[in-house]
Amino acid sequence: MLFQFQSSWPWKEEPLEMSSNNDAITIPVIERNPTDLPGMDTSDQNTLTGEAVLSFHNISYRETVQSGFAFCKTTCVIERLSNMNGIMKPGLNAIMGPQDGSRSLLLDVLAARKDPRGLSGDILINGKPRPANFTCTSGYVPRNDVVMRTVTVRDNIEFSAALRLPMAMTRDEKRRRIDEVLELLCLNKVANVKPRSKELEKKTSIAMELVAKHPIWFLDDPTTGLDLSTIIDVISVLRRMSMRGRTIIFSINQPQYSIFRLFDSLTLVASGKVMFHGPAQEALEYFKSAGYNYDSHHNPADFFLDILNGGFSALFHSEEDGHEADEHTELSERQHQVRVNLANMYVQSSLYSEMRAELDPLLGEQKAGRSSALEEITCVTPFYHQLRWIICRSFKNIKDFTRITITQTIIAIIAAVIVGTSFLALQNDCTAVQNRTVVLLLVTGFECITSLSSRELFMIDRDRFLHEHTSGYYRVSSYFFGKLLGELVLRRLLPTIIFTVIVFSITGVITDVKGFFTMIFTVMMLAFCASSLPQLLGAGEIAAAVPTQIITIYFLITMALLHNEFMGQHFCPEHKTAEISQCHNFVICTGEEFLMTQAIDLSSWGFWKNHVALVCIMIVFLLITYVQLLSLKKKIF
Repeated sequence: MLFQFQSSWPWKEEPLEMSSNNDAITIPVIERNPTDLPGMDTSDQNTLTGEAVLSFHNISYRETVQSGFAFCKTTCVIERLSNMNGIMKPGLNAIMGPQDGSRSLLLDVLAARKDPRGLSGDILINGKPRPANFTCTSGYVPRNDVVMRTVTVRDNIEFSAALRLPMAMTRDEKRRRIDEVLELLCLNKVANVKPRSKELEKKTSIAMELVAKHPIWFLDDPTTGLDLSTIIDVISVLRRMSMRGRTIIFSINQPQYSIFRLFDSLTLVASGKVMFHGPAQEALEYFKSAGYNYDSHHNPADFFLDILNGGFSALFHSEEDGHEADEHTELSERQHQVRVNLANMYVQSSLYSEMRAELDPLLGEQKAGRSSALEEITCVTPFYHQLRWIICRSFKNIKDFTRITITQTIIAIIAAVIVGTSFLALQNDCTAVQNRTVVLLLVTGFECITSLSSRELFMIDRDRFLHEHTSGYYRVSSYFFGKLLGELVLRRLLPTIIFTVIVFSITGVITDVKGFFTMIFTVMMLAFCASSLPQLLGAGEIAAAVPTQIITIYFLITMALLHNEFMGQHFCPEHKTAEISQCHNFVICTGEEFLMTQAIDLSSWGFWKNHVALVCIMIVFLLITYVQLLSLKKKIF
């Protein structure tokens, strides 16, 4: 079995042997091209345009955890990372460790994707503090891909290119770069396919970062859940980029030997401490020299993890030292003891001394001119450009929901026919007054209930928004207005008009042109206003815990509909005795009389003040939604 990759990009082939069998896998490794390396601009700390060397000095990360009930909560501080040091140079820099969260946390801390309030220590780029907009000038591929699955692979990459490449680049230049990325990742034949599989999602995520050509990348477990062929594709691309001067930092779990051989640097972490940091090819000899027995048929990556987990290798090593394992000792205690010993052994090693000799001068230079700049999000494109692309993507997203849109339309038609036939041909007599009120109440209720679906507008996209905004795709304001104009208006407009027109046509509610369009306008205002509350709930974190019955406050807005419907109506034509005798309690001969019984203002302002109230409510809820989106951003910074 031979995996071969072809591209117009030059590379040399390096055959690698799989540890599990004798099948050769040809992984193309691109030659380093000095002219392709981006030049470092050290004059501007907010610009990261060159070959990046990342170093971290004495970093620790603490999280504050609260427990207990609302009024008697206890707070404790947990140290998740402890006194870590290291350096990541251009090449493949792997972070490995057991499933205790340390490796992903270290990656996110280095990538500035965690709340800095818990961080202590220094993280430098080429001996200088990380730029304030580091998340916008570095690539990041999350473990759980956040690509939009309802648009094609090419659409996702074009969206990234349009918002992350400078406006000075022409459309043809951006298209050529997109085609190169598609070819590099072997996505040419599936460019117009929607990324529905895990493998295609991962490749699309990488392509969206690759098109931006950042000098430093972070990837959180990029091979997890992928088949062997896709893993080879992913690692080969990362290898090629590292040979072009990119600094690739990624966490990975139990890579195969053919993959492990490609690593330039290896960092082993467990329980928040560094167990090893140095050249990947020296790791095996490091542990063997410490007395751990290595079987030549054993995958080195599995061997390292076995040691960190206190497995058979570590257990056998301790028994050879004369310390027989107590069969009743808990695995967690053995793991803790093994990891403490490994961390101490590493700090006392020559590798650690050599690394500190390289790090200390960098830290000394940084302290001389330390920057206290706070993290910030910067974008290379203006607001109007971001808004246009977000709306365009929303339109494409709606096209994929054609079946859902048709279903919603059919439901609206059926509901309208049922409501309309229940109050067929309302008469202008005193007995129809209450029926008209019920019809308007049902219309209001339908709009309020169907508006609950708009809660998904921000809930579903929350992770994607956090990733794209933090990476500098767009501002919060661009995303907010783009989503409203691109999805909310279209999703609410069609069902609202269809339902209202059918109901009013069947029941005979207000027949003149002015009254009809005034009614349509009022119902649309109600629909958009009612949708603003679910958006507020959807943008927050406790949306599911808020009772949806709050939406019933909008039933009060039927006053606007009542005003429009009853003004000028006459229910007792010529005061005929036969019609009046049907009214057992009292006679309401005009719409104005009914409105007065409901304490509704009969003036024009009495009508329009309800619309003003709708607009005010909508603006308040949308502002709160916007603030909640801002608060989501602050959870990272």
